[in-house]
Amino acid sequence: MVSVCFYFQVHQPFRLRKYSVFDIGNNSEYFDEYKNREIIKKVANKCYLPTNRLLLELIKKHNGKFKVSFSISGVALDQFEKYAPEVLYSFRELARTGCVEFLNETYYHSLSYLFDKDEFKEQVMMHREKIKDLFGQESKAFRNTELIYNNELANYVQGLGYKTILAEGADHILGWRSPNFVYTPKTAESMKLLLKNYKLSDDVAFRFSNKGWSEHPLTVEKYSRWISSNNGNGYVINLFMDYETFGEHQWEDTGIFKFMERLPEEILRHPDNSFVTVSEAAEKYVPVAEMDIHHFMSWADVERDLSAWLGNQLQNSAASELYKVGRLVKKSGDTGLIDDWRKLTTSDHFYYMCIKWFSDGDVHKYFNPYDTPYEGFITFMNVLNDIVIRVKEFNKKKMAAMGQKGSEAYLHQGEAAFKQEFISEHPSESLINLKIEYDETNPATETVIKK
Repeated sequence: MVSVCFYFQVHQPFRLRKYSVFDIGNNSEYFDEYKNREIIKKVANKCYLPTNRLLLELIKKHNGKFKVSFSISGVALDQFEKYAPEVLYSFRELARTGCVEFLNETYYHSLSYLFDKDEFKEQVMMHREKIKDLFGQESKAFRNTELIYNNELANYVQGLGYKTILAEGADHILGWRSPNFVYTPKTAESMKLLLKNYKLSDDVAFRFSNKGWSEHPLTVEKYSRWISSNNGNGYVINLFMDYETFGEHQWEDTGIFKFMERLPEEILRHPDNSFVTVSEAAEKYVPVAEMDIHHFMSWADVERDLSAWLGNQLQNSAASELYKVGRLVKKSGDTGLIDDWRKLTTSDHFYYMCIKWFSDGDVHKYFNPYDTPYEGFITFMNVLNDIVIRVKEFNKKKMAAMGQKGSEAYLHQGEAAFKQEFISEHPSESLINLKIEYDETNPATETVIKK
């Protein structure tokens, strides 16, 4: 018996507009309204709407035997509500079938677990409530941003009440073992761990239209044979991929929709095959072993590590400053300011600063609004500078509203704390005066940052 577990990631960030040093302190409109709307509309028409229609037809055609799982970031859901409500409606139609599961993740698709676990927990709880509100589901399955995972994270997520977690089935972790079984995370004995079968997933997500691939063209019959060959040699085939695979990464004229249309029928021809959601896979199969994963891994790039987001000094400096500023932003209690800051935690902003230009270069250019990683870094830091100014202005207004005695007390407890936590570590306008030496003719060189 072998079950096919389709899991799709749906995410689009709030991209920043061209925000220059002259905007700092003068304009707090950070996000590119036109570009964000344009991209959502484009991907909705090419991917989300036609693929959702197809999945709904397949569920009905196969009387509920075809099932899939999704994780949709909170920022993607916000943009659907704002720019393309028809997409949100189509996902709700899928939810009503009872054959589609919606997993939880960080609301802002962030790296927050790596920097601030309290913020991580808050974003997870926000996402949990959003999914419950929109789709009426309270999932017990969790996927972290970009499948970033290790033992410690599994233990922490177990403490939040989740029973299942997803991760990459990386060769350097699995060794001789197969991703086609259910495992238990080390230090999180009550959880089930599902690992991506990256070969079979990437055959569709990346190689489907590659005419140079030895297996091209990928037919439904061929792919179904590969899946069915695991009968007796595995329990569950975890096909994890970006939802934009359908119609966006693999265009309609490649035949991707016709492939998906015929796939369930062909797989179900084998009497021992079935489709399951993530939680159903975890409930159906007993773990075969414990998986001990100390170092963080992800599903990004050939390295399967954190280097896509934290692989150079540009990225590390930006992320470090972001979360230092975040502590002060959250203390302000200003909801608009906090939301703007949280949109900066989205992992894509750091992905755009990546200096990999070799095997994974084309992937990093996809949907990238910048010409160079340096441009992405400067824009991000300019926005962060403006947020620092807004926090200081907010504190001043708060002091003024409190009157002389109140402001003196607040100065002691509030402004002094601000200076102690940030200004003492970063001299006045230190972010603005940050000097970067960057060789644009050789982006692979290590970036040197000096103050």
